[in-house]
Amino acid sequence: MIGGIWRSRLINVLDLPGLRPTTDRVRETLFNWLGQDLVGLRCLDLFAGTGALGFEAASRHADKVVLLEKDKKAVANLSKNFALLQSSPAPGEVYITQADSLEFLKYQIDGSSNLIFIDPPFQEGALLDQALFEAARICDDTAGGGIYVEFPASRSREELEALVPEWHCKKYLEAGQVKACLFRSKAI
Repeated sequence: MIGGIWRSRLINVLDLPGLRPTTDRVRETLFNWLGQDLVGLRCLDLFAGTGALGFEAASRHADKVVLLEKDKKAVANLSKNFALLQSSPAPGEVYITQADSLEFLKYQIDGSSNLIFIDPPFQEGALLDQALFEAARICDDTAGGGIYVEFPASRSREELEALVPEWHCKKYLEAGQVKACLFRSKAI
């Protein structure tokens, strides 16, 4: 972890197809954008994989973090990592759920989350598009947060912005083969 109560703690990363953990450098930039204290935020880590983004949010005092992962082995690893991190308990609620992120999103009410992390396997581009569209519906970023998206360098930021015209990419970075945007509502 980069900061918060779990600062300098390591998590185990499995070698699974499509699993690409967010690098420390990118995570540090993201949480500099978001701020060091996420008190009051309800977070979703879609396609959680290693859980690095969700665990980082929990470490920084988010009120609630839900990590969603479809792969059974990855979910077992998330649970093991969380158990180890809990030697210093996070103040908020953390839930690890084996589920299809897109199906989960369909049943969420509008405004039910404040911060949503979207980082699906890059080879499955349609997942990103659908998740971003649904996230724009359920995210209420008036108290902070937004929608964070990691995507392959082969895609343009403008292409993603066109999918959610009521949102704009407020912060943007490129790091090797990865691009990232923090989307904020245009209403704010």
